[in-house]
Amino acid sequence: MFLRVAQQHRQFVQDLVMNLQALAIVLERRGYPASCYTCGDQMNSASFMVSLGDNHLIRFLVSDYGITWTEMRDDRELMKLEGAEAISQLQELANIVKEPTQTSTSNKTLAKKC
Repeated sequence: MFLRVAQQHRQFVQDLVMNLQALAIVLERRGYPASCYTCGDQMNSASFMVSLGDNHLIRFLVSDYGITWTEMRDDRELMKLEGAEAISQLQELANIVKEPTQTSTSNKTLAKKC
């Protein structure tokens, strides 16, 4: 059972890495400076970053060790989330891509306030 779960987790991470790479490409085409770096060809980890303008930066890290979303403005950490919460915030970012025109998010934080 545990070997099956481990394999499913590896597949999940690989799928997430592929989606991050695609998101970076689409965000770049929309005018947002974005990048997604992976190590090696196994796609078992990635570092995704996007600038939303006005010193507003999102960093999303994924690996076998965990998933982290960090949102910063003016070099100060605003929000740090892990796991499912981090992935939910990633969906909020992906929703920018779905909008028909480029929207400025410089005056709001993507992460929901508690």
